[in-house]
Amino acid sequence: MIAQTSDLIKMAPGFWNALRRLGIPGRDVAVRAGLPIALIDEPAITAGQYFAIWQAYADLAGDAAKGIVELASAFETAQYPPSVLATYHASDYRDALHRTVRYKRMCPPERLTLREEGQRCTIDLAWSDAGLAGPPVLTGVTLAYLLELGRRGTGLRLTAQRVEFAQPMGDVRTLEAYFGCPVRIGAKRDRLTLRRSDLDRRFVSFNEEMVQLLTPALDRSLDERLSGRSMTEEVKQAVKRSLAGGRLDVRAVSKSLGVSDRTLQRRLEGEGTGFKQLLAQARREQACAYLSDPSLSMKEVAFFDRL
Repeated sequence: MIAQTSDLIKMAPGFWNALRRLGIPGRDVAVRAGLPIALIDEPAITAGQYFAIWQAYADLAGDAAKGIVELASAFETAQYPPSVLATYHASDYRDALHRTVRYKRMCPPERLTLREEGQRCTIDLAWSDAGLAGPPVLTGVTLAYLLELGRRGTGLRLTAQRVEFAQPMGDVRTLEAYFGCPVRIGAKRDRLTLRRSDLDRRFVSFNEEMVQLLTPALDRSLDERLSGRSMTEEVKQAVKRSLAGGRLDVRAVSKSLGVSDRTLQRRLEGEGTGFKQLLAQARREQACAYLSDPSLSMKEVAFFDRL
């Protein structure tokens, strides 16, 4: 069964190409993550798979800081997905960052918050579910990309004022050389601080026609995402995806959705239902779908219904 894209996280094809440029085959990453190699060709994956891939890359890269800097630098601009191209072709750095924060909402589990105060601009990174944070290397690449965007857009080697990470990130000197500023480890938050004056810098990559072409479609996609299905529907879809594999416990399902099991059960209770009830409903609905498929025998349908 094909899962609906609103349940999944889009994996940019440029990610795998960047790994190849670094000499790390996607096959090795998939094997290290304990995932099917065919997943490399999938346009979108579950939150659990997404985190596993990033952790596997970190393991293969060795030092986390090295992996962060190399991947941020190796990602080819031409292979940015549409949501990123709309930021790269923005009029200036400020416009690009605001677009990044806005369109990042289409691709959880990361969430960005931007503030301009005095001479500083701070961008905080958090997670859609506070109980399920991503691997450190993913945090590092996300903040590095924000600076990389400014560098590629302006054509200048901009530097940050300060970078803060809550978790260890490997060799801090490597990160400080890349960001061009002090990097603090063990902070209360993951934050990139920029010079506010840099936000006024025009982008040499500005393409008004491209921005006007991409913006309406991206805004519609974002609106659809924000008005998406309830947790009840998300859980049912996740259960249906997992039926053939037999992993039907609440912990596995919550992990695939990128939330903690406690959050999942709390949200289901708020919607007047529970995991066991949805599991039974999903099984019945899937059995009905199999019954309507003439290519399946009754024995096969009965097998799926017993899972």
